[in-house]
Amino acid sequence: MRTVTGIAVLVTGLALGNPRTAEPHHSHSMFAMTREASITGTVTNYSYRNPHVFLYLDVKRDNGEIVSWAVEMSNISNTQKRGIYRSTFRIGDVVTVRLNPLTNGRPGGNYTSVTAADGKTYD
Repeated sequence: MRTVTGIAVLVTGLALGNPRTAEPHHSHSMFAMTREASITGTVTNYSYRNPHVFLYLDVKRDNGEIVSWAVEMSNISNTQKRGIYRSTFRIGDVVTVRLNPLTNGRPGGNYTSVTAADGKTYD
């Protein structure tokens, strides 16, 4: 009986003592990861927060229509490793983004690289 109790305590301690084993994260299935598109637009918002940094752009189509795009980036830690900080993009900046577009055709995607207003490219 004593052995069974000891094993139960050990298993419970291991299960509760390592919360990293159950870290949730969404899939990238919403993005067409085998396709890449390029857009150039004006930054309308820059959300520099976890779980994902977002860059919002107004992109002018050939017919003159303005379309608002939402570009998902990584988390703050990963964007900083690529040299992207809170001060990298400003509202009004014109930037070019290469991205994997959304599979549903909406104006958005997951960035693969972005060229800032100063010409610097972040991959």
